[in-house]
Amino acid sequence: MQIKCNYCGALIDETSETCPKCGAPLSGSHRTAKEQPKTIAELQEWYTAHHLPPEEITRFFIGKNITEPKAFGIYRDGNGDFVVYKNKSTGERAIRYKGADEQYAVNELYQRLKAEIADQKGNRQNSQQPLVNNTKKKKKGKGCLIAIIVFFVLGAIMAIFDDTPPNGYYNYQGKQYYYQGSSWYYYDQESDDWFKSDEELDITDKNAKEYQTDQHYGKDFEDSEWYSSGYHSDDSGWDSDSDWDSGSDSWDSGDTDWDSDW
Repeated sequence: MQIKCNYCGALIDETSETCPKCGAPLSGSHRTAKEQPKTIAELQEWYTAHHLPPEEITRFFIGKNITEPKAFGIYRDGNGDFVVYKNKSTGERAIRYKGADEQYAVNELYQRLKAEIADQKGNRQNSQQPLVNNTKKKKKGKGCLIAIIVFFVLGAIMAIFDDTPPNGYYNYQGKQYYYQGSSWYYYDQESDDWFKSDEELDITDKNAKEYQTDQHYGKDFEDSEWYSSGYHSDDSGWDSDSDWDSGSDSWDSGDTDWDSDW
């Protein structure tokens, strides 16, 4: 993947330590495409990017202290400590970690979430029993063919009506924005940092070229805590095994082992 030099703006390989154009050191060197989340905000982005069902269904609550039974979560308490917890089916809470190391805390829940995704996928595959009767097999084959046709037709319709703009930098009404996934982020000059925007920007796929720009000022969005390399198709390291390719109905948190400590 290529990154932009903060000094001359040249595009260079991310593994370079200095810019071959101007010789400036690169603060973003040695980053990897498959970088896992290190903050609660990044874990929230990762969750959204992998198309996981709502938290009420998966029972993974990021940034929230949920007290009801059957819940995994991470949050920061009033003393500034990061708490990773699991509420069992009885309501008893097991604390996995409590301390000041956010990256360690996030990794604990991140690894547990990935394991749960793998278990859910395995349970879904095991629930699909093979059909022995030849007549049923033929019917199943026809059903699969119809399902495939419907899938492609719906995909084509969605592609036609999908009006979301491409990821990247935008200049809109005098402010600098970045679009990633399904969210807008804006650059604040005073703090030299990026923040998630609650505004509804009138930018669509049809008029995106009017506002898109290759020029930007200040801190690169790629260096902010919001950036997720998984949104970019040229990052081959994206962890696609964790993508949830089924609807919310296919996730059953009742299969989770809620009686163990973790």
